[in-house]
Amino acid sequence: MPAARDSLLDAAYTALARRPWSAVRMVDVAAAAGVSRQTLYNEFGSKEGLARALVRREADAYLAGVERALTGPADPGAGARDRLTTAAEWTASAARDNVLVRALLTGCWSERLPSPTLSAVPSSTVVPAQRRADGPLPSPGEFVALVRDRAVTVLSGAGAAKSDVAEMSRTCELAVRLALSCVAAPPGEGGVAGLVGSVLRRPDGAAVWS
Repeated sequence: MPAARDSLLDAAYTALARRPWSAVRMVDVAAAAGVSRQTLYNEFGSKEGLARALVRREADAYLAGVERALTGPADPGAGARDRLTTAAEWTASAARDNVLVRALLTGCWSERLPSPTLSAVPSSTVVPAQRRADGPLPSPGEFVALVRDRAVTVLSGAGAAKSDVAEMSRTCELAVRLALSCVAAPPGEGGVAGLVGSVLRRPDGAAVWS
């Protein structure tokens, strides 16, 4: 029941914004979503399953935003530098606006939040989406690698020399890690774009990429 599942996840996220996860009740989540408590348990199995599914959804939404930043409807003339800067800005804004994304990217889980183990858990569900949620969740380091590798794939282009790809990989990782540092310590004038832009310039002032 995809529609019911989405409604339940929305209700759980709304409840989390109002109270600690430990105080969120399954019966209240079901009522807010307009479905029976049995439907909730059929979808997620338990409150822990609901937590994993919620965290998995927010992780996927963050990565989808990265994909849009790198490949989406930007200025057709936007080069690699502009797209990577947009991805870095999205990383910082997503972490600022979404407590679960911030926890996933930093590894800092407050007492208010669910804190599912990142490793896979035993799963007997027949719901495909829940089987995926019961699988491993990405650590902060794995997020860095996922975003870095996707950026390199999108931005390097066909036929790029191995040395160029290696340099791009290092630069992409540095840009992603710089964006994450802005989550903990918001930048001043120039913001994330100014910081990442400085990374993507050579000492002579020329852009690393167009």
